[in-house]
Amino acid sequence: MMRASALALSLGALLFLASASDFRVLAADEASEKAAPKTSNIIPTAGAAELYNGNGDVSATGECAGDAKAACKDVSSGEGRLASCLTKRIRAQRQGNVVGRKVTPKCRNALAAFKIDRSKMINKDIPLAKACKDDAAKLCKDVSDAKVAEDYRFDYRLFTACKDDVSNLCKDADAGEEIDCLTEKRIQVSWECQNQMFRNEKESGDDIRLSTRLFNKCLTDQQKFCKDVEPGHMRVQECLEDNIEESGFTAECKTELENMIAKRVADFRLDIALREACESDLKDTCGTSLKEMDEDEKAKTSALNCLQQYREELKSEKCKAEIHRRLTRAARDIRFDEVLAGACTDDRNRFCSDVQPGSARVIRCLEDNRNSLDQKCAAALFDHEVKMAEDIDFKFPMKRACAWEINSFCKDIPHGHARIVRCLEDKIDDTDMSKECKDEVMKDMNRMAQDYRLNWRLNHACEAEIQKLCPSMCSTTPGVTCGGLVLQCLQDKQDNITTQSCQDEVFYYELMEVTDFRNDVILAEACRTDVDAYCKDVEPGEGRVHQCLRYNRDKLTEQCRNEEMKLAAIEYRDIRLRPKLNKLCSEEKAVYCKDVKPGKARVIKCLMENMAQPNFGEECKEELQKREDMMKSDYRYDIGVFTNCESDVDTYCKEAKSKLRGNATVLKCLVENFKSLAEQCQTEMSRAVRLALWDYKPGSALTTTCDADVESQCPRGARSRSGAVFTIGAVGRCLSKALVEGKRLETKCRALVLVAAPKDARVYFDHPESTSALIQKIAQVQQAAGLESVLVDADSSTVTVTGWVALACIISLIVVFVGGAVMLYKRLVGAEKPHTLHIKSGDA
Repeated sequence: MMRASALALSLGALLFLASASDFRVLAADEASEKAAPKTSNIIPTAGAAELYNGNGDVSATGECAGDAKAACKDVSSGEGRLASCLTKRIRAQRQGNVVGRKVTPKCRNALAAFKIDRSKMINKDIPLAKACKDDAAKLCKDVSDAKVAEDYRFDYRLFTACKDDVSNLCKDADAGEEIDCLTEKRIQVSWECQNQMFRNEKESGDDIRLSTRLFNKCLTDQQKFCKDVEPGHMRVQECLEDNIEESGFTAECKTELENMIAKRVADFRLDIALREACESDLKDTCGTSLKEMDEDEKAKTSALNCLQQYREELKSEKCKAEIHRRLTRAARDIRFDEVLAGACTDDRNRFCSDVQPGSARVIRCLEDNRNSLDQKCAAALFDHEVKMAEDIDFKFPMKRACAWEINSFCKDIPHGHARIVRCLEDKIDDTDMSKECKDEVMKDMNRMAQDYRLNWRLNHACEAEIQKLCPSMCSTTPGVTCGGLVLQCLQDKQDNITTQSCQDEVFYYELMEVTDFRNDVILAEACRTDVDAYCKDVEPGEGRVHQCLRYNRDKLTEQCRNEEMKLAAIEYRDIRLRPKLNKLCSEEKAVYCKDVKPGKARVIKCLMENMAQPNFGEECKEELQKREDMMKSDYRYDIGVFTNCESDVDTYCKEAKSKLRGNATVLKCLVENFKSLAEQCQTEMSRAVRLALWDYKPGSALTTTCDADVESQCPRGARSRSGAVFTIGAVGRCLSKALVEGKRLETKCRALVLVAAPKDARVYFDHPESTSALIQKIAQVQQAAGLESVLVDADSSTVTVTGWVALACIISLIVVFVGGAVMLYKRLVGAEKPHTLHIKSGDA
């Protein structure tokens, strides 16, 4: 019993002591709070500040006493430590990460009152003042500072300037939403409040931690995509922006981030990163300053265009990166291209009102309706497309559709200068390319063909050549495309192009044309009804529509036939433009034409000249003969004739040119006027006719005049085993022999064979009267000397030598041969070389 009493007394004493201890702590805290207010003057230039609660922190015994004990029991009050702890608790509470007691509304109000007071002067925020003391002394001698927090009331200047506007315009707004409400009603907000709102936006835009809405809505994304990125200088915001299209990026962060970017685009003063990165380049390259841009809208627009246009010449790599980022944004969302957005407001409402911004959806909608757009919008859209042609990063739909292909096919190719775009074009027929990517690439190629300026590589490679060879080919009206006129001009004059890079780009465009008819906009327009009539079920690509049109060429409209034949003539200039022929003749090219440079039909000419070789492949030969058939039917397919006889065609065959039907009308006209043609044209025509006779086929338009002579003069043995086709070269040799032997040929056939003859041989047949006169003269001399048929046979118009005359001729030939050999030997050994005799004289 006594033991129990003693234990009870002991416990009572302990409880009393504990209560006394707690009383002393509370008394000490109360005494501390009732003590004389303390001041802070850490940064002297900011002025002394009276500390809230005497210690620069929220009270530990007031409205927050219970919350402090529950959530911050190990934190001592002072210098904002308790306020910081409670603030973290509130943030975790908002994110749903708090289990148990939550911070009470009364404590939250007390915490807000403390932060409002602390925001009045930097010296009231002891940790901040200590951290910034040295920097303030160096950089901010005459400038005061304030901290932006989660509630506009925590920014003293903002709160002071805007509290009346909040009361009048946003009294129903939730806590923390007041500034967003004012932003929506900005036109009604007082000037003083607007100025403070702008300052707040500018400061919060630099550091994500100072933008409460963005920070809270993007915290998950920041931790996922940008956890190692240090806040400040917009680094976190730009990191989030770079990952905005990644899977797993939250919709609420994306929306908030895009709204922030839209504000920045609308007001250049808020684009802190670009201003800092490009200040010197603005001055050096574009001759302007940030101040001028802030004060003059035209100066701002002009300067930004300048930075974009001369991006490659900028000195600062950071500035280049920021301009690249700005263009990437503009490609993704119309709101981020203020010129396009402003010009197309009405058309956007008319055609795309239900289209959500972002992911280039609105821009694609406007492109789909380009033919119905207002002229101002159409011009802005075209300028936008020209700017975006330079980099795959600026072609958002293609980049997204081809993400796998870019990583697989083009991973080692640097961005810029449309290099990735070209890589995807080169791989368009690859079986591993997805349909989505292929469709985007083909759509981009079709659009490029509308105007050379949309083809970045060709535009830059051929800029000087276009000015020289194709001036004034385009309309100067903004937004009006060239419609393929400049591209066609470059093709027509490609032999006059002096730079290799331009020649390469024109050739690549020709590859695009022969692959897909839609890439030749002039042809596509001319053949629209024909394609619908004869080829509507043919899938574009790999030259299939062209093959269909040529198969039906006799049914085509005049306009379509001419354009298709013009393209076919371009194809015949270069074997690489005929994929099937190039593939079938690959071995023959390697054997017979390995040193022949492609272009100007040089390789094809080489192959045709070697068709009679015993090991020449039958598949290649058959494809070449198809090509030869086309050349024999239309002069435009023979690049040599087409190029060198242009003026002669206009002079002698203008009417025949207007009647082109694939029946060799112009070629036959040139044969008829052969003696009047220029020497270069004669040379090319001689070659063309020689090839036509060499590869003779009965019924061919050009050689049909010789069909009867071939039938009568050329033996059946000249035919192939099938008996249907002559072996290569047989007819040419047969008709040449008949002409030399003086056999009778039809007049037009004889003229054709003479055109095919070498120039020296042609002279003999062109002037037969002079030869006959010489023979008659020799016959008269022979008769006067009493000789019978020793030298000439006047009846056959030939010279015949016999007997002693023949012996004399043989001896003469031997003498000439030996003499020639001796002379040649002397020249080789230098016996007859001129020399100088030097005489050395000595002492007498």
